[in-house]
Amino acid sequence: MNSRVLVLNQDFSPLMVCSVERAFILVYLQKSEMVRTSNGHKLHSITQAFPMPSVIRLNRYVNAPYKGVNLTRQNIFKRDNNECQYCGTRKDLTIDHVVPRARGGKDSWTNLVTACKRCNAKKGNDTPEQAGMHLKKKPYKPSYSIFLKDHLNSSGEWDPFLLDNHA
Repeated sequence: MNSRVLVLNQDFSPLMVCSVERAFILVYLQKSEMVRTSNGHKLHSITQAFPMPSVIRLNRYVNAPYKGVNLTRQNIFKRDNNECQYCGTRKDLTIDHVVPRARGGKDSWTNLVTACKRCNAKKGNDTPEQAGMHLKKKPYKPSYSIFLKDHLNSSGEWDPFLLDNHA
């Protein structure tokens, strides 16, 4: 049971993702309510069957600090769909600075992209324009809800609860 459950705050804003087991316990203890079940899947005890949660909403508002997506190698790969942003391959991937560090480029969401080793070597210490290469899409900082939508729930069950606010 590796399914994940979207946890909404009392105001229906996305709060976090948890295991099915944890979500079921929150519903069972009446600390949350089930908003959406997981397409007919059931959780079974010895004598009963319960609907498997896909989305739950907490009964009390939780004041959570700002949730952002950490800038990590793995998260850059996830944002870029594990493909080179120059040629589209999914093999021998690494991280490329769009504006190289030697030219003042920083380690930031808007300056780091997934690139294969071949394209990274071809680009070298140049910008994509100088190297005659084009990015498939402009790098951006993903919001927490977009990150959840795009990378943790491929079935689309959570889409109505996650707002799309990046271009």
